[in-house]
Amino acid sequence: MKYPCLVDKRFCKTPIKVTIYREGNDEDGAPLTSAEFEGLCNYQDSAKTVLTAEKRLIQLSAQAYFIGDIAPDLAVISDGEVEICGEKRKIAQGMKARNPDGSVNYTRLDLI
Repeated sequence: MKYPCLVDKRFCKTPIKVTIYREGNDEDGAPLTSAEFEGLCNYQDSAKTVLTAEKRLIQLSAQAYFIGDIAPDLAVISDGEVEICGEKRKIAQGMKARNPDGSVNYTRLDLI
């Protein structure tokens, strides 16, 4: 059975470059790259102001949605960075939404 894709291709128009890291560092102390992806995504960002005792703090967050699985060799996405809209952002969390048959319908990256 073919399942409908929950991320519509018509709305994936934002170019993005994703670098996913695995655990550990190389001999120079840089993170080890596990997978890379370059393509289009559906990008949604937001900001909120948090008032602290000393000052205001603005927290940025965003989500990037991809059709299918952008890292099929990895079971989970937990660390990495993306380059989108001319700036670099860190991956806070990754999710692979699965169909009932176990295939990946879409991938979502939560960014900070």
